[in-house]
Amino acid sequence: MASYVAPALREKFETLSVELKNAILERDVRIEDIHDLIRVLEDIVAEAEN
Repeated sequence: MASYVAPALREKFETLSVELKNAILERDVRIEDIHDLIRVLEDIVAEAEN
């Protein structure tokens, strides 16, 4: 499965750093709304803290 970012969120997604965008895309996630994006970001933060 390839990651997907809904067109409505593309502008917000593009404001993230290249490293963060790559970390999100490597997860093979489907980001349909802002809540999906927040969830993925929270997962990344939680993993970094462990």
